[in-house]
Amino acid sequence: MLYKSLEFKHVNGQKVKIVDIPFVEESNSYHFMLGIRLQSFISKIYAHQNPNKIYSFKEHLKRVMKWKDYEQLFNTEILKHNA
Repeated sequence: MLYKSLEFKHVNGQKVKIVDIPFVEESNSYHFMLGIRLQSFISKIYAHQNPNKIYSFKEHLKRVMKWKDYEQLFNTEILKHNA
């Protein structure tokens, strides 16, 4: 899976970076949901007075999504014998 990152300046002038944003095609059923979750995550960061310098969107999704949906979105295949 491909990941994007987003960097912006907070209202107090501090740079904030969001990493591990999954890239999904518009035809994917999770495209709309990820856009809404990302918007709400960014607005939550803006609400903080002193935000962290870096955030992981993947970790945020792990906390707010149903586990079944999270596994389907980040479907990682387990390789046999470390191949």
